[in-house]
Amino acid sequence: MSPRRLNLLHAPTPIVKRAALDELIGVDLWIKRDDSTGGAEAGNKLRKLEFLMAQALDHGAAHIVTCGGLQSNHARATAIVSAQLGLGCTLLLRVADAPPSGLPGPDVDAPSALLPVTGNVLLARAVGAHVRLITPRQYDERNACMEKVAADLRDVGKRAYVVPEGGSNGLGALGYVEAMREVREQLDLGLGGGKAFDVIVHATGSGGTAAGIALGAGTFGVARAVRTFAVCDDRAYFDPIIARITREAAAHDATLGAPAALTVDDNAKGPAYAVMSADQRQFLARVAKASGLITDPVYTGKALFGLAAAVRRGDIAKGARVLFVHTGGLPGLLADGRALAGEL
Repeated sequence: MSPRRLNLLHAPTPIVKRAALDELIGVDLWIKRDDSTGGAEAGNKLRKLEFLMAQALDHGAAHIVTCGGLQSNHARATAIVSAQLGLGCTLLLRVADAPPSGLPGPDVDAPSALLPVTGNVLLARAVGAHVRLITPRQYDERNACMEKVAADLRDVGKRAYVVPEGGSNGLGALGYVEAMREVREQLDLGLGGGKAFDVIVHATGSGGTAAGIALGAGTFGVARAVRTFAVCDDRAYFDPIIARITREAAAHDATLGAPAALTVDDNAKGPAYAVMSADQRQFLARVAKASGLITDPVYTGKALFGLAAAVRRGDIAKGARVLFVHTGGLPGLLADGRALAGEL
């Protein structure tokens, strides 16, 4: 039996067609709109937080600690859900290699003057999250940094619970096992003729969504294969992480079956995390203008670009039946307008 979960989602999220994208990409494309899992907190992280926050409450937590990039979707969702549940929240957010003067580090809340008033950071601040800015070197030790913050909170009488980067552990991954159960039910109701998909495509930044989708797709017969597009690092980095998270998730529920075949595709990372190439920016704009589907420059835009490239290479057959999981990220897009201004 699966662990306890909260009811945080607007579910089931719809699966929709955009005929213009079939023509543009060359496959029979269906889109799972997990960008609509909620309101300002929406995105794929909300599915993971249903399980993680349930455990936090069961442990008597009064405060949540997590981490991410400066404009982290996960950090924003965690902050909003924490506020909904009456919990405090501290976010450790990574900044550039050349941090602003006076960067206080992981032990002190950042002064307001150092924080953006756009995108995910704006939303996290709006719900009262404590934001601490850390360097890339400190972020390499993020788990130790978060545990230190949690220990400091416990020392002053606040029981703290650490949510891992991206919500990506075995417990969080169960959110996407359940998402695939949801897709199976939608297929059984006749969606698209009820046929399983040839492949499920999505973006990955920490591995938990990929592990859950592969495990759920295999268990519920949703697809024969999963292709996850890395937006940072590479296949050698993600393969063992996803394998570990998959094992952890399976250990929570003995009824789960074998995962679907999973491929980590690292051909669409672009120049850097949260940075698109010129071709990727042009593709993001073309998709929006052709179909009205808004993707973001960190995750979904790169993954959809990667799908089109995989079809051109022959890694995914033309005409294949593909489910694209739209994992959200709109606030990140709104924070990155200047980078995309030339495509408007």
